[in-house]
This record gives sequence, C-alpha cells and structure tokens, in this order.
Amino acid sequence: MGPRLPSPAERDAAERTTRAKTFVVPFPGDKAGTPATSAETTSPTYAQYQHDLNTVDPNNLYAPFTSKMDWEVARWAKLRGAGSTSFNDLTKIEGLTAALALSFRGMHDLNKIVDKLPMGRPAFERQEIVVSNKAFEVYTRDIIQCIRALLGDPEFTPLLLLVPERHYADSEHTTRVYFDMNTGKWWWATQVSLENERPGATVIPVIISSDKTQLTLIGNKTAYPVYMTLGNLPKDIRCKPSRGGQILLAYLPTSRLLHITNKAACRRTLANLFHACMTQVLQPLATAGLQGMHFADGNGVIRRGHPILATFVGDYPEQLLVTGCKNGECPKCNVTRSDLGSSADTSRPLRDLGHVLNALAEIDNGPLAFTRACHDVGVKPIQHPFWESLPYTNIFAAITPDLLHQLHQGVVKHLIAWLQSAYGTDEIDARCRRLPLNHSLRHFAKGISSMSRVTGKEHQDISRILLGLIVGLALPGGVSSAHLVRATRALIDFLYLAQYTCHTSSTLKLLDEALTSFHANKQVFVALGIREHFKLPKLHFLEHYGRSIELFGTTDNYDTQYSERLHIDFTKEAYRASNRKDEFAQMTVWLQRKEKVLQHERYIKWRLRQLEQRRPRNPAHLQKTRVSMTRHPSITGVRFDCAINDYDALFFRDALTRFVAAENSPGMSTQQVELAAGGVYFDFAAVPTFHKVKITLEDPQGLGVTHTEPQDVIHVRPARCGKYGAPIPGRFDTVLVRAQDYHHDAWAIRGFRVAQVRMVFKIPEAKLEGLFPLLDAASRPDGHLAYVEWFTPSSPTPNPDHGLYRFTRLLRQGVRLASVIPVHHIERSCHLLPEFGPIAPRDWSSGDVLEKCESFLLNTFADRYTYMLVS
Repeated sequence: MGPRLPSPAERDAAERTTRAKTFVVPFPGDKAGTPATSAETTSPTYAQYQHDLNTVDPNNLYAPFTSKMDWEVARWAKLRGAGSTSFNDLTKIEGLTAALALSFRGMHDLNKIVDKLPMGRPAFERQEIVVSNKAFEVYTRDIIQCIRALLGDPEFTPLLLLVPERHYADSEHTTRVYFDMNTGKWWWATQVSLENERPGATVIPVIISSDKTQLTLIGNKTAYPVYMTLGNLPKDIRCKPSRGGQILLAYLPTSRLLHITNKAACRRTLANLFHACMTQVLQPLATAGLQGMHFADGNGVIRRGHPILATFVGDYPEQLLVTGCKNGECPKCNVTRSDLGSSADTSRPLRDLGHVLNALAEIDNGPLAFTRACHDVGVKPIQHPFWESLPYTNIFAAITPDLLHQLHQGVVKHLIAWLQSAYGTDEIDARCRRLPLNHSLRHFAKGISSMSRVTGKEHQDISRILLGLIVGLALPGGVSSAHLVRATRALIDFLYLAQYTCHTSSTLKLLDEALTSFHANKQVFVALGIREHFKLPKLHFLEHYGRSIELFGTTDNYDTQYSERLHIDFTKEAYRASNRKDEFAQMTVWLQRKEKVLQHERYIKWRLRQLEQRRPRNPAHLQKTRVSMTRHPSITGVRFDCAINDYDALFFRDALTRFVAAENSPGMSTQQVELAAGGVYFDFAAVPTFHKVKITLEDPQGLGVTHTEPQDVIHVRPARCGKYGAPIPGRFDTVLVRAQDYHHDAWAIRGFRVAQVRMVFKIPEAKLEGLFPLLDAASRPDGHLAYVEWFTPSSPTPNPDHGLYRFTRLLRQGVRLASVIPVHHIERSCHLLPEFGPIAPRDWSSGDVLEKCESFLLNTFADRYTYMLVS
C-alpha cells in the first residue's frame, strides 16, 4: 500500500512545533544592519515631505488643497472617480465648485496641483533598447531610487527586517522555524559573505516578478510589467497591494517580432530582447550589491545596504525565459526529461552556476563554440543574461515555487481530470450538488464537469471538497480504490502544507512525506489507463518546495498570486485611464499621479495621528471580540413551541433547564444535573433568536504571522420563502466546539466536539436573576447561547486511506442528544462530508442531506485553518 499517513500523534507533534514560542538566535556580532557611522544624517521622511510642500499656512493639514473637502474630492477623483471626462462634466454643473469651495475646476487643474506634490517614488524614463538592429521602447525606473523609496517609507520603518535570524521551536535549537525571509538560510549565508568583505552591511533582498498580461478582453493588446519589492518588508505588507509594498519597476516591450519569419530565430530574439531590457533595469545592482549604497529609513537613520537579487517570481514560461532553460525541463536542476515526475528526490543538486557562466563566457570565441558550450550545460545561447554579472545571485536558486500555476492551475487541475476519468463525471457532479453548505466553501450547484476556463481560485475551491467526492466510490472492474484515494490525499496534503505561513523542520518533513506518498501510489492512474507517464515539469518542481522554504522562508514570501493582483492596480486600471494611443506614456504618468496622491494621503494621516496623540484614548474602543453578534436579534421573540416546529429544537426546554441547573451548581454530576433540572421553571415563553454568528479566526500556529483576520460565519435559520415565493430550505450549520475536558471527552477529536447548531438565542435579561439566584451579576450567563445536537466519532483515529474522521449522530435510545452551550465555546464552523455510498441518493439535496444521511466525514480541507486544527 506504500508509505502510511503520519499518525495523529506524529502529526500533532509536528504541528505543535509551529505553535510554540520561538527561540531566536541573532546574527553574531553587533555590526550587521547597524547605522553607518560615516554617513550624514537626514531628516525624517514626513518632516522632509512637509518641508518640500512649502505651504503658506502650516496649520492647513491638507495643503496644497485648501480644505478637507477640497482634498477629499481630489482624492476621490484620482483614486475612485469614474474618469477625466465624467469628472469634468461633474465640475461643470453650475455652482458645484463654489458650493464645495474647490480649488480646481476640472481634471486638468487637479493634475497641475498633483504634479506639484513632492516626488516620493522616482519617475519613469523612456528608453530604447536595440536588439537585432531594431529599437524597442522600454519605460523604466531607477531601481536604486525605488529601493530607497521603499526603505524610506515611514509606514514601514518600525517593521523593517534588517538582520537575519535563526528561529527554533525548542531551547535545544534542533527544530528550525521559517516564516519571513530573514529566517531563511539564504539571508544568513549572504550576510556572512558580506561581513567577511565589508562589515556593517545591511542585506537588501530584491524580489523581482514579471508576467505578460492582457489589457483588453477583445483583441491582443498586452503589457509586460515588472514589479519589485524587498525582503526587508514583512510578508504581510508585501502581500497587500493597499500597503504599497510593491513598486512597478518597468514596462517591457510586448512586440511579437512578426517581421522575423523563422520561428527559432524569433524565439532567440525575444529571449535576447527580454534579457537586454532586464539588464538595463537591474544593472545598478551589480555595483551597489558589491560596494553598497546608503539609504535612510523613515526616521532619517542612514545605513549601508547591499541590494541583491534574491528571488525571481514567475510562472513556468517566465522561469524558462529567465534561466534560459528549454521547454519541458526543470529551471532549477539538471533532471533529465525521462526522470521528470519519476520519484520524490528532494536532494537533487541545483544546476551548476559556475559551469553555466563559463559556457556563457564562450560568446567571445564565436557563435559555434558559444552554442555548443550552452548546449553542454543545458541552457539556451542567450547573449549576456541579466543575472550574469549580479553579485551573490544564483538564478537557479532564485527561482521559487509558484502556488498558483504549479499547484492550483497545474497539479490540482491534472488531478481533477484524472479523477473524472476514473469515476466518471455524473456521480462526481451528483455529489457536488448534494454537499451541505458552509461559509468557507463554494457550493457547486451544477457540478464541476461543465465548468470552462476554470480559474486558480475555482481549482482551489474544488480541492477543498475533492477528497470527499471520491470516498466510497467504486472503480470500474472492481479495482480497489485505496491507492487512488491515498494518492489524492497525498497531493491535497502537499497543497495545504505548501501554503503554511510558518514552517518548521518537522512540517517540512510532512511536506516531503506527502510527496513520497503520492509517488508510492500514483501507478494506479497508469493501471486504470488514465496516464502513461508523469513527466510533468510542474509535478517535478514539487521536489524543490522544501529547499526553497529553507532558503527564503515560506511560500507566501514569493507567491505569483500577488503579482497577478498587481496587474489590476498597476496595469489594467492605468490602461483604462488612457486614450489607447501611445498608452504606456499615459499609463506611467497616471501611475505617478496616483502614487503621489496615496503618499499625500499617508502624510495627512500622519499629521492627524500627531494631533490624536494629544487626546486621551478609550481602551475599550480598541478591544476586539472573537465572536460578533448583531446588535438586534433576527426575531425578537420565538416561542418555545416555535423553536420545536421551526428550528427542530425538539428538546429545547429540557436542554435549557439542564443548562440552568449546571450553571447554578457547576460541580454536579450528570445525574445530579438531571434531578436539579426538574426544579427549574421558566416564567417566560419566548426568547430572542439570532440567525448568524460571526467568528474571527485566530492564527492556529500562534505566531501572529497571518496576513489577515478572516471571519467565519455560522448560519442558523429556519426554512422561509424567497423573494418570489419560492421555498428556501432551512440552514443549520455544523460547528467545532471546544471540549471542556480535553483528555477524557470520548466525543472529542483533537480537543474539539462536532455539533449542529439548531438555535442561537439569549435569555431575557430581566429573567437572569430569577434563574440564577446563586450567582452574582458578573457570573450569570448573560451572553448568547446555542442549542446544539451532538455528533460522536466512530473511532478515535482517522481512516488509514483518506485520513478523515468518521462521525455519526449521538443518539440515546434512538433520540438525538442535545445541549445548550455558550456561543463562545464554539471554535468555528466545520464541514461534514456525507458518506453517500457507491451512489448518492438522488432524492437528497444540500438542504436536507444532514438530516437524511447517517454518517459523515469531517472535512479537514474546508480551509487552511481547519486543516491545521484537526487534520
């Protein structure tokens, strides 16, 4: 059967290493990243900006705009407006500019004001690159000034990562921890090299990404943007375009060279054109990387930095173009085409950079010698690739994993097609339509087989339910499905582990084990006639994920999904703002103005913060709660009999009496609670109910390195009629409840119990004192309560093939066991996968499957947080 899945105990031990407080080993010595002693000091960034504004009235926070209204209208026009023509039509309305006291009468006047704002980031320059006796237009920025602008941004100053660190999960320093780029091995090794030559250096890891993108839905108008960011910025800044941690560095030529009719010559010329343009853009790094450059942070502190190309982010065609490798080969190692996808050898050495550079140096010995030398080392004969002279850069190590194209649009896409071939589309689609709804999951009401032009996000949504769709399905000819299920589980495990925002040596071992498990079980696809081989470059690249994480931190440091998002802000919106004629000249001006407005907005917020610091702050206003409820109930009063009829809360009164009895005397046994509940009486017959519970999900790894605070929503609502009278079934979500006795709760899995929420309500405030006479006002349960029906695990361990826990309804004498619990005991929603059997009953639907099905599997792949909690 191949390698087994890690046991729950082994998995738990590995996961715990990511949740522990790390033990930090700083870089030895006290010189790395320190301020330069010989450099002159400079003014803080905002103080210098305020000086450059040269305003007449220093008390006007919004200068050069005359008032807050003047500034807000200008900001809306440049960042949110409908366009120049529409704004001009708006300002032509008689009396509008006077009523709003605007200092501009149209977009032309506004642009004049914006153009006079101080320049924060360098302007674009138009240059011409000559390749094969033909000139090509390039719009580029000074990369050194771009680096200074990012490092000098006062919003980033307190967060800058200036020195490498080694993090460990234990005091013995045996389990390494990786998250931000400065925790990886590359930064430490580079710092050592620089300190040996020029002590006191600050490493500036430059992250470059490039990707050609379509500008129009119809036609072939394209742009070729190049983006830059720095590893000195924490990854939770770089991943958010709104934080401004990414800079558009250049627009490269998009010519298809149609005048060159020979296809091979055309491909060579395109590659040489790309590298000639990138050499022009990145050439300043050659000198600055060796000798250093002085930069000032937002507080005016000057350091000597060495900008070094650390990673190049791109999809597979871009990786081949950058490294000069041939199609179908690996851009990182010398694996032969026949060995692609054959095994999980994570120890393969990278391509030898020294041999490649020696081959490229043969260009001076004539074209024949140059071509032969390049062929011998496995690269194309590119004339002076841009990375040839960059110090401390190994371009083959710099090529990083690509979650979007390699996993979501690559391996997962292949896997879905293989499973559809194995089981057929009809039954898979039937199961898709009958899965219960959940906030974290997309519901495929029409199945997945009819989808066209499937995006990476849609493949990601499918992967969350994919394993549950095939469990229990029979393969044709009576073939055992164990190997296929294990192979599927292994690839999805790899997908989720690769997305961890924090890795350790232990979880990287889990990553390698998942890949090994897939290769041990993949022959089932060959046996079924679905595949003849697995010579897929994207599948092979999975071998390099662990090493890249060790070098440069977790994969969210260099995710191509960020650059895909930047296309909207930096390219497509800019194109829509142009008149489509000589568009790149207009696009660069539009972008510079937008950056100026955003910089002025940050400056104004800084001025306002200075004023706010003089005012007392209310700490209660800053407190955040994990559970959020609406201020007013969805229904003011639901009678007890309606709770039974509408919410199917069959034992609502009994469960509430037991809750009241237990709260009054917490130390009682179950039998004593039952006896005490008989003496509880209610002098009210209705309770306010709530149909939605919002929960802010906490970082399961506990290191505070998550990018956002995602919210989970639990829906608890009865059946109703829709807008046009169509019936809408009720929805009662399933949840994970924190077990109050972690070690002795037989119904719990990894510290959580599974339940279905039937009703969320509050006891009327006026009745609390009468129900809880033994408790003081502070101890009474005045919060929101939930009536839940329990599930129980069939086994304390997951299935050995698919690794999922099986649950059934918790019954006593054939009746569902229910309780009333505080809402804050609910950890989050969960998704249960019905065990359909060989064929999903066609009379089941997503609205009633939780009632009709008898057994379920806990979907640990519902989202990344559930995977970390209970996988």
